[in-house]
Amino acid sequence: MSEMFRTEDSNKEQNTGYRIPGNGDPKKLSREIGVEIASLCGRHFLKLKHLHYGYWPKDLEVDITNLHIAQEKYTDFLLSHIPQNVKTILDVGCGSGQNAKKLIDTGYKVDCVSPSPMLAQHTRDLLGPDCEIFESYYENILTDKRYDLILFSESFQYMKMEDAIKKTQQLLNKNGYMMVCDVFKNEMEGKCPLSGGHHFSTFNGIIPQYPFKLVKEIDITEETAPNIDIENKLFIKVGLPAWNLFNQLMFSRYPLMTKFLRWKYKKKIAKLQAKYFGGQRTGQNFKKYKSYLLLIYKKL
Repeated sequence: MSEMFRTEDSNKEQNTGYRIPGNGDPKKLSREIGVEIASLCGRHFLKLKHLHYGYWPKDLEVDITNLHIAQEKYTDFLLSHIPQNVKTILDVGCGSGQNAKKLIDTGYKVDCVSPSPMLAQHTRDLLGPDCEIFESYYENILTDKRYDLILFSESFQYMKMEDAIKKTQQLLNKNGYMMVCDVFKNEMEGKCPLSGGHHFSTFNGIIPQYPFKLVKEIDITEETAPNIDIENKLFIKVGLPAWNLFNQLMFSRYPLMTKFLRWKYKKKIAKLQAKYFGGQRTGQNFKKYKSYLLLIYKKL
């Protein structure tokens, strides 16, 4: 989920109470608010516990009513690949805390990183006092703790890669692991209709500069692409009619203002319509332009 991490000292933040999301950065603000809205909608309308993608094996029907099952399978997939001898985990970008809860229930000692005040509080309520929640940008955490594994589940794409890798190197125990499960961009010609993800070639150019050894790489693009088809169907079947009805309502009540706004922001409106209602946000395009990878690196 995902992607969102603020820059102030986390200890100061926890002593001052609720903060304004985004830390004054409009892009971070919109991203954090978007995550919080997604969390609220998912919980109350679809009964979803998680914010991350679902993992769709071939025997699971791709339908929004099965999304909660696919999300649980994703978490099970993560847990099944945690290396032996790992006891302590830092979940970076923990979303609503559900992955962390399952890790704790399995027997791991888990702390979390969350930039969102709402999600951080939800995670505290869910996990209790034994789990420390760093309400902070990951790369600016101040702590003496060290971990056997640091998990990035759909959060790595929101950070500067070098900053994240440097911080991970610092916070890992000797022989600890960095576990990234996230979207990366492929080197393909043409403009991708889907946002998100670092270039995998850039990541592969950076990681050799740090004391990490790749121990596992699994491509689950095929199993995660159906999420995009579900999203696209929602945009076309629900979002587009709602957008058209909203426009009709605005024009009927405020015709002059609506005409002016359509003229003033016609390029932005056209861009948004093409992005979300153009029918290009498909699983097929996801598989063409993106790779969803599980990467596990061991600190040397």
